[in-house]
Amino acid sequence: MSKRVDAVTVEIIGNLLLSIAEETGIAIIRSAYSTNIKERRDISTAVFDPDGNMVAQAEHVAMHLGSLLGIVQEVYKHFDRSDIREGDMFIGNDPYNGGGTHLPDITVVAPVFHSGRLIGWVANLAHHSDVGGKVPGSTSGDAVSIFQEGTKIPLVRICSGGEVCKDIVSIIMANSRIPNERYGDLQAQIAANRVGLRRMLDAYDRYGDVLVDSMYQLQDYAERKLKAGIEKLPDGVYQFTDYMDDAGTACPDPLKICVTITIAGASMTLDFNGTAKQVPGPINVTYNGLLATVFYSLKALIDPTVPSNAGIYRAFSVECESGLLVNAENPAPVGERIDTCQRVADVIFGALAPAVPDRAIACCNSSVTSAIFSGADPKDKDRFFVYLEVVAGGSGASRDADGLSGVQVHMTNTSNLPVEALEMEFPLVTVNKYELRRDSGGAGRNRGGLGIVREFEMMYDGISYTGLGDRQKIPPWGLEGGLAGEGGAYYLVKPDGTSTRLPSKCTDIPLERGDVISVQTPGSGGYGNPLERDPLRVLTDVIEGKVSPERAQELYSVCVVKNGSGWAVDEEKTKRLREKR
Repeated sequence: MSKRVDAVTVEIIGNLLLSIAEETGIAIIRSAYSTNIKERRDISTAVFDPDGNMVAQAEHVAMHLGSLLGIVQEVYKHFDRSDIREGDMFIGNDPYNGGGTHLPDITVVAPVFHSGRLIGWVANLAHHSDVGGKVPGSTSGDAVSIFQEGTKIPLVRICSGGEVCKDIVSIIMANSRIPNERYGDLQAQIAANRVGLRRMLDAYDRYGDVLVDSMYQLQDYAERKLKAGIEKLPDGVYQFTDYMDDAGTACPDPLKICVTITIAGASMTLDFNGTAKQVPGPINVTYNGLLATVFYSLKALIDPTVPSNAGIYRAFSVECESGLLVNAENPAPVGERIDTCQRVADVIFGALAPAVPDRAIACCNSSVTSAIFSGADPKDKDRFFVYLEVVAGGSGASRDADGLSGVQVHMTNTSNLPVEALEMEFPLVTVNKYELRRDSGGAGRNRGGLGIVREFEMMYDGISYTGLGDRQKIPPWGLEGGLAGEGGAYYLVKPDGTSTRLPSKCTDIPLERGDVISVQTPGSGGYGNPLERDPLRVLTDVIEGKVSPERAQELYSVCVVKNGSGWAVDEEKTKRLREKR
């Protein structure tokens, strides 16, 4: 049992543990081989107490919380505590056995020993560009089983006594189309954990057992803080329903996701029963992924200052029968689980909007719109490329402000790959256009954020393209009279100008030199009546290219006309238009 530690010391140690997780993340980014990690920063890091409860997670990618939640507990299932030694590290990626939420996310976790005593764990997770499977990039839009999505790594030692287990590394490399990249990224993960280990030992040398005692009290604090936030909300039953566009395979569309949230005092229950059954398509989610999404949503809506640790899970309960889209059973494919988790966030935000009007926002782009290009180096056929890009979109408007444009939202937080870095690393493609998508933000008193247009031209024959997205059929909704934003789209444009719209989940499309893939991401919903938007704000949107003059008049009843070399509001016509509506 932990001893009581004063609140000031607990706060100081909480920030220290967070800084250790953050430094571990920086170590991966600076030493990784792939652009997916060193540029896009698709990683997460965390610190755990001796029992395997997470006590600090760096603010990287919210979705990865689901990959980290059960990793230490899974180690304890497979290895007796007496068999876990200083210098060990463990690796896994199996979503159905505590290792992650989809196979490209590989987790490496290390015990921290001080004078022979286990005092905690450090862990990191990195999204690897290719871990095998039926298509380059490992995530396909038409997978019907997890066995098509890559190599499953059970919980095994990757290091023993401080030495890397080369056989395990060799197996992973042998099952990737880009083995050298896998080797470099795995070495970066191992090295980063060693940084975390040193910092944890430094912390213990300074604080002794107070460090471990504070880990447990940090979890108690998170529980109390979230419960206090819940208690301030109006009691009641809150419901919301939204839909996934499709599953990428022959399944009934659209697919329903719903939640009923019951608040009574400091108690909150989220019931997802009534959601669609799991499907033979890659959009299923494991239970850990569902919990991670609830964790993020409640922290964002109720109290963003709640520490990110396992104590938060004691403050609410989740009801969801097994076999649903958001609590899938093995071996359902889960490669594109992130978009489904985005929709789970949408229904939680939608349900709680009446309870937290000061924090509620309209629907975001809520899709991790992915573009994956692959092919052999035309100058070296033995060298293979897999280029993964996730293109940002709009963030929903709020009661007090317009939504942000061109940002990642909710469960993801990765960066884009700069065009300059892309064209140096991947000679297969070049970027012809990268701009905000005009008119994609939903109209409202406060306008929704805009999506992005990013166009890739193929420089050689023999390139394959996989596109994974959602919110292309069902647009992001508005709030309090705000209008929906524009949905996204993928287009294949041939050199002669012929344009073909591709499905939202398209797999291994063959491309030739001169072909262009246009990725158009969803915008986001507006907030409030568009007729209440100040005409001068609409004029600014037109000048900045965010809203066209036609949409300004159609949606806002604001007439914007050319005035010499610029634009101006025709005040008389605007007054008549608004009075008429």
